[in-house]
Amino acid sequence: MEKTYQPQAIESHWYKIWEESGHFKPSGSGDPFCIMIPPPNVTGNLHMGHGFQEAIMDGLVRYHRMKGDNTLWQVGTDHAGIATQMVVERQLEADGISRHDLGRDKFIDKVWEWKAESGGNITQQLRRLGASPDWSRERFTMDDGFYDAVQEAFIRLYDDGLIYRGQRLVNWDPKLHTAISDLEVISEEEQGHLWHFRYPLTDGSGHLVVATPRPETMLGDTAVAVHPGDERYQAFIGKTITLPLSGREIPIIADDYVDRDFGSGCVKITPAHDFNDYDIGQRHQLPMINIFDRDANLNTNVPEKYQHMDRFDARKAVVADLDELGLLEKVDAHTLKTPRGDRSGVVIEPWLTDQWYVSAKPLAEKAIDAVEQQDIQFVPKQYENMYFSWMRDIQDWCISRQLWWGHRIPAWYDEVGNIYVGRSEADVRNKHNLDDSIKLRQDDDVLDTWFSSGLWTFGTLGWPQNTDELKTFHGTDVLVTGFDIIFFWVARMIMLTLYFMDDVPFKTVYVHGLVRDGQGQKMSKSKGNVLDPLDLIDGIDLDSLVKKRTSGLMQPQMVKQIERDTQRQFPDGISSYGTDALRFTFASLATQGRDIRFDLGRIEGYRNFCNKLWNATRFVLINTDGISRSTPDHWEAGAADEWITSRFQLVAMEVNQSFDEYRFDQVAQSLYTFVWDEFCSWYLEIAKIELADTSIPSQQHLGMRLTLLAVLDGSLRLLHPLMPFITEALWQEIASRTGQPKVSIMTQPY
Repeated sequence: MEKTYQPQAIESHWYKIWEESGHFKPSGSGDPFCIMIPPPNVTGNLHMGHGFQEAIMDGLVRYHRMKGDNTLWQVGTDHAGIATQMVVERQLEADGISRHDLGRDKFIDKVWEWKAESGGNITQQLRRLGASPDWSRERFTMDDGFYDAVQEAFIRLYDDGLIYRGQRLVNWDPKLHTAISDLEVISEEEQGHLWHFRYPLTDGSGHLVVATPRPETMLGDTAVAVHPGDERYQAFIGKTITLPLSGREIPIIADDYVDRDFGSGCVKITPAHDFNDYDIGQRHQLPMINIFDRDANLNTNVPEKYQHMDRFDARKAVVADLDELGLLEKVDAHTLKTPRGDRSGVVIEPWLTDQWYVSAKPLAEKAIDAVEQQDIQFVPKQYENMYFSWMRDIQDWCISRQLWWGHRIPAWYDEVGNIYVGRSEADVRNKHNLDDSIKLRQDDDVLDTWFSSGLWTFGTLGWPQNTDELKTFHGTDVLVTGFDIIFFWVARMIMLTLYFMDDVPFKTVYVHGLVRDGQGQKMSKSKGNVLDPLDLIDGIDLDSLVKKRTSGLMQPQMVKQIERDTQRQFPDGISSYGTDALRFTFASLATQGRDIRFDLGRIEGYRNFCNKLWNATRFVLINTDGISRSTPDHWEAGAADEWITSRFQLVAMEVNQSFDEYRFDQVAQSLYTFVWDEFCSWYLEIAKIELADTSIPSQQHLGMRLTLLAVLDGSLRLLHPLMPFITEALWQEIASRTGQPKVSIMTQPY
């Protein structure tokens, strides 16, 4: 055994043995226990949020594996429609090629080439974290079997009247030319303006003043709204406005939505370009005038002067023209939340367009009942309230995207616009008795990735086939996820699984917080407080630190702390903390539902804990040479032996209970306190004295040596789910002395 703890020397060595030996596969015996990995994007790289989530999941998986359960951790990646398409398009652009130059089929071939060469980097990074899923069952949301599941789900929902095609408002990305989900829209405060315009009454009796941060949209106004209880405007309700620049006559309506204290209390209504206005338009049956094209340039539904203008150029022109007409009353500075696409960075437009939708309300009823009846439980419980608030006000779900990479919608159109849904064109023709004279074209759109990932718990297990894996492991036991995707993924999995499987997808949803820096700030490149988990595991050399500091990726104070740690603790100049210290840090910070403040001081402390455990094992090995747990000689336990054994039993009970209650912080605290304070600081110090005392009978010396082995062996097993590498390496050293075959610590009972 090496004198000093060097994590790099043991981690790659043991992980390769674990994976090649098949230890991550279900045992085939015991009660089934299954966790589904939230599939990371195939384009992704490991970040601190991944690190925290995977450490928690792997801790649970290793715990249940050692408890004797038939354990499956199902792994896989998401095809990440927009992100992946952007990556490949950028590569083509570097060669002066666009996807349109290639055409759809050849572009898809290029994406698959990229996937084979560069995709899935994150799965290798997960291995560096010690993650122990069954890699032999790895799935991809675009693989053949899963593609079949997605197609089957769409067709069944369509045939059952729960999928339809319709025209509604969506978040439109004018750069990527696709609808995007709310989760892909980043709204941040920006400084702008609030323009106050006079809208003349048609009867010439005066005007109303409206305020807007988007003057160009006034060209699509179809009403002006006031609050029905606002006494200032009671006499105006039912009259009309002559819309400046357009000359259209539009009504003045009353609606409770209007905030009478905002601006003048009069609100312009543009149903085709604002989500709230859309709802008002539906209530009052207002016309919807779409004034933008797919590039967010103004179209032919506006006066000729503004047609084909960029939206922001049109804004300037509209303001100038209204000012010239004497209709600009004032301009105020205004802080507003501007929605931008998280991939493109451009301002998102609410845009009226034809898309595919799932009727969500019928699916939501059973999903609400499942949580109300406690068939699914949220941990912490308060997240049920967030779930209910979303589900009880659920809107129909837009599931189509204007991309090429993804699950192409299995719908075909004839020349007069009739829609036919089926598995292939041949299937459609056979299903609807269409002969070859009727020309068909397939829908160009693909499905939202949240639709395919909504089938994850059963699609990965072989559905729509009734496989043995599906019968054994579904519904799964626990989902580990962040609160930010409770609606986008968790709720949709519950709805779709109940519909197709008549079963819950999981029994428990463990919801964790966000990983923040030591001051509680969200980690971001712009703030310079980003930590890379692989840097913490493998080490950051001082040259790399300088680069991170000068590039702005890391704050100066963070750099200084790592420099101090490196100079003090790591003689080779590389601040390597190792996987186990990082994982133990994550567990210690996993207080239920709260955001995690990641302090470098904590990981340094747990690196020292690894050193302590390493040195304690060396002491035990030195003092138990030549004996084993199976030694037949008579031995006696002294008072210190009985004390440490009783403390170990109590800690084992605490740890098991904490695991079952998802209190990973308590697991870490109990084990740290026992190993450091009681086993190392007290019992080993007593052992040093007693084993050197020749007046103590040999039977008691033997009893102490056997107790040293037994408690260390048990402590390593208790620690293994949180610290897999060091516990494996140390357990292998003592296995023969404790009478156990040297297979793997993860095959031992917990």
